[in-house]
Order: sequence, then C-alpha cells, then structure tokens
Amino acid sequence: MAYWIKINYERNDYVIDLDRISAFASAPSSKITFWLPNSAHQIIINQQSDPEGYQQVMEYIKQVSAHSLSGSWIQVSYERNDYLIDLSRISSFCHAASGKLTFWLPDSSIPIIINEQKDPDTYQKILDYIQRKTGYLLP
Repeated sequence: MAYWIKINYERNDYVIDLDRISAFASAPSSKITFWLPNSAHQIIINQQSDPEGYQQVMEYIKQVSAHSLSGSWIQVSYERNDYLIDLSRISSFCHAASGKLTFWLPDSSIPIIINEQKDPDTYQKILDYIQRKTGYLLP
C-alpha cells in the first residue's frame, strides 16, 4: 500500500512513496534524513524547512515503528543518529571475527556497525532476524 507525500526540498517539489523508503535517520538537531529509492540521493527535512512534510514523515515513522507487521523495522542508535531501518530491505550482513555485525543501508553507502558489547539488544534482534529470514545462524 502506497503512502505518498509531497515535500519541498532545495526549491524542488518531490512526491515520494514513503513505503519505498528503507531507512530514516534523525539527528539531535531534529532533522530527518532519508534516501530516495534506487538512488543515493538523500532528502533532509526539518520543521523549519517544510513543516507539513516534516510532520507527515514523523507520523509515518511513528506508524511503522509501532505497527511493523513483518517485524522487520528496527531502531538503531549509531554515530549520534537514531535510525529506523527496514531489515527486510538489507541484502547482506557481515559478521566479523571480532564480533561486529555490519550491514549497509540500501540506496546509500552508509555502513551500520553494531557491536555486541555496546548494544546487546539490537545486536541480538538483528541476529534473530537473520536466522528467521535466512535460516543461517551467525556466531
């Protein structure tokens, strides 16, 4: 089901299906970043630049984080940003001998690296997701 919104970013109007967005990042400065599907183009909005679009994105984020039917959306704090990521759109995971778990956000080149000692809950949720979806058990 499509969740279309219209936002203004850098003097351009965009019509975007938020259901196609695979990750959102929010910074302490109250800005929200997301990447357009099938591109590395990022959109950064905040309350001042586009109040209506910002509110629509915030409502969508609240909706998917509260009602993820597949259980694939996960919240991760990484490098002073809070990410909401749809793990079902991640196509590869890397488990290093050091125990670090790495994956790359779709439509961007940003790696997310989770350390078991720093964030054991998120680490375990991701391992559980990988096993449930792929059948593979990572150490």
